[in-house]
Amino acid sequence: MKPQNWKAGLHRAAVAFIGSLCLLASGAVVAGSDLHGEWSDLLGEHVTWNAAGGASSVDYAGFQRSKAKLDVYLNALSAVSDSTYQQWEQAQQRAFLINAYNAFTVDLILTRYPDLESIKDLGSWFRSPWKQIFIPLLGAERSLDEIEHEMLRGSPDYDDPRIHFAVNCASIGCPALRPEAYSAAQLDQQLDDQTRRFLSDSQRNRATPAQRFIEISKIFDWYGDDFEMPFRGSQSLAGFLAQYPQALKLSAADVAALARGDYEIDYLDYDWSLND
Repeated sequence: MKPQNWKAGLHRAAVAFIGSLCLLASGAVVAGSDLHGEWSDLLGEHVTWNAAGGASSVDYAGFQRSKAKLDVYLNALSAVSDSTYQQWEQAQQRAFLINAYNAFTVDLILTRYPDLESIKDLGSWFRSPWKQIFIPLLGAERSLDEIEHEMLRGSPDYDDPRIHFAVNCASIGCPALRPEAYSAAQLDQQLDDQTRRFLSDSQRNRATPAQRFIEISKIFDWYGDDFEMPFRGSQSLAGFLAQYPQALKLSAADVAALARGDYEIDYLDYDWSLND
């Protein structure tokens, strides 16, 4: 009887151990959806839309006062393993990377705030601030450029140019830092809202229908190829812009003219001043 009981006990222990691993794994995946609550709270406290709702202002002094809370969130991001990340659905991965980019950008600004006028002040002749390797994420030390251009845009699944309106470079010319975290469940709506808000800001994008002329952010020039990828039936910059007529104050006739290529498109200078 003893050998049989010993074997049965060992079997039960093995089953329990495997079960606990499965619970831990599933818990880690679920935890990913709740991971960004603290970041969302911080954004709600320290980021505000302007009166028109097309841009936002960041209270970096407020973030400094909340630095301990920000550090807790950054540490939580860094604690996510690559194996856990790989179990997440695509929207959850994208939300994670966008939030990480924005949170670590704020953290970078705080290393010298208020003694800087632009994020570019944090770079040097030899390395821009976006190439600095300081972000512990998914088991490696990374830069902001790696998150944006390799992990987001460089992904073989990359198919959404609206990501450009979600990652924030701490500058006035940049699309707004949203006063809430991105989430898998709301990502599509959040990206669409970010795009509409950015295009509606006449300081950075504006159309003159009477002259068939449109001036848009330099972002559309720098990343022109992204806006020519297939997206919601569009494969051109004009086609992408035509999807947001209300933001650009375009009539149906204007949209048709834009889609035909009858509009002259020019690019505005980019304002690298800090978005505080």
